[in-house]
Amino acid sequence: MAEKKPIISMREISKIYHVGGEEVRALDGASLTVYEGEFVAIIGPSGSGKSTLMNIMGCLDTADAGTYLLDGQEIGQYSERELARVRNRKIGFVFQNFNLLSRLTAAANVELPLIYQHLGFGERKKRVAAALERVGLSARAEHKPTELSGGQQQRVAVARALATNPSILLADEPTGNLDSKTGADIMALFHDLHKGGATIVLITHNEEIAAQAERCIRIMDGKVTEVR
Repeated sequence: MAEKKPIISMREISKIYHVGGEEVRALDGASLTVYEGEFVAIIGPSGSGKSTLMNIMGCLDTADAGTYLLDGQEIGQYSERELARVRNRKIGFVFQNFNLLSRLTAAANVELPLIYQHLGFGERKKRVAAALERVGLSARAEHKPTELSGGQQQRVAVARALATNPSILLADEPTGNLDSKTGADIMALFHDLHKGGATIVLITHNEEIAAQAERCIRIMDGKVTEVR
């Protein structure tokens, strides 16, 4: 059996903020690895450092110290423009608040990152249709977010993340704004995507949600520990 390839490799990652003259170590020598095809949960309470960890993992920020390899690429010295390019090509984001543009249809929201990739019209339409089909929303393609339920909006957000064929799906509290039944539906969708080969990192404060992942990494006071 072939050895799994690391998609995310973080070694001794530190991030320090200065707040009111105080030094706050948001991340303190954090190390972790996520392999291709894994479903990993990162769990920690508010203020634990998980948002900072997600921002670095998602190339929204860079570390002050340590090394970060994303899909074999060393990220540390990248410029803002290079980080944006990596984000757009390698990472699919799913946020708690969906982050959909209200004036656009579901299909147009899904298409947006593909426009940034400068894909041709035909390829964009093909990918949008395929992504909406994967999340079971083909019939809602022309509906705007206000015409969709919370669960449907999150499915559109997942479709948008999938459309770019990312190396990794990064989901930040994806069930946080949903009732328990709708949240369970979204988790079932993540399980289906994982079975289909997707690499998923899910950030959460919810123990029950974290327990559904293959592997759980805990973060507390900027320090990372493997739970299982």
